[in-house]
Amino acid sequence: MSIISFSHVSKKYPGEVLALSEISLEINEGELVFLTGPSGAGKSTLLKLIAGMEKPSAGVLQVSGQDMRKLNRTTLPFLRRKLGLIMQQQRLLFDRDVVTNVMLPLIIGGATLQEAHARACIALERVGMQGKLLAMPKTLSGGEQQRVSIARAVVHKPRIILADEPTATLDRENGRMVLEMLEAFNRAGVTCIISTHDERLLQDADRIVELLHGHLIGIRSADSEVGA
Repeated sequence: MSIISFSHVSKKYPGEVLALSEISLEINEGELVFLTGPSGAGKSTLLKLIAGMEKPSAGVLQVSGQDMRKLNRTTLPFLRRKLGLIMQQQRLLFDRDVVTNVMLPLIIGGATLQEAHARACIALERVGMQGKLLAMPKTLSGGEQQRVSIARAVVHKPRIILADEPTATLDRENGRMVLEMLEAFNRAGVTCIISTHDERLLQDADRIVELLHGHLIGIRSADSEVGA
């Protein structure tokens, strides 16, 4: 069953900059999908559209049954509760300890402090950071900071994880560890959409979506190619 549907979606930024052009794509619930392409291909824009951070300039995009053109300040928070966002820059709050960073999405969503703390501890244990609850983010390595970001993204049990170049700033070992964590969430039934320019990470993908200059140029499995 499709959980994300693009139908002839385009995105223009001010100055007539065309970031995406006529994208048609269906992503099924529970899939592990990688977005590939060089810098400027449109990968980040596509993820931002799914997250509701940007709206399509043309075409129809539906996420979990929601027409993204009709989102407003009231409906967007409900959609965001179904999404886990992992960005290239971790955006952790450096004046809060690790467990507080992970608690924040739950507190914003109305959870009690006790509930938020308990669930944050479970999420941090799942990413191997249970020994760093009270550490400040600036004392962590880049790989550890990204693991905290993953815990924060999944603490509210999202249906969809969006990860924008989550391994780009990490060494090979830490990058592989982060990817294995995302794959574990996917095996638990979470739809994962991951942008990357590193072809070495793609062997476990259900599908690979190739973008170039804002155009969808191909869709393939990890071991065979299918035309777009």
